[in-house]
Amino acid sequence: MKPICQVEEPKFPRTDYFFQAYSGRWHGGDDDQPFRRRHNLGREYLVESARERGKEMAVLAILLCAAAWPTVLVIVEVVRLHHRH
Repeated sequence: MKPICQVEEPKFPRTDYFFQAYSGRWHGGDDDQPFRRRHNLGREYLVESARERGKEMAVLAILLCAAAWPTVLVIVEVVRLHHRH
């Protein structure tokens, strides 16, 4: 026995298979100015990251000096005590 279809009409909306979302021209941004490509975006990123890296390295150097200061003082005192005897 063949099963009987319980659904007469599909309950989903019909789909337009020929719809194209991209019409071939740029739609975003200002309409007054034409779309401009940023050719030097990578260069700008590298310059900005170099600035940030410089700041981070300066802070790291200050922290390392602050952490190394007690060690340097201990070494100086050990050398002074060793030369006395």
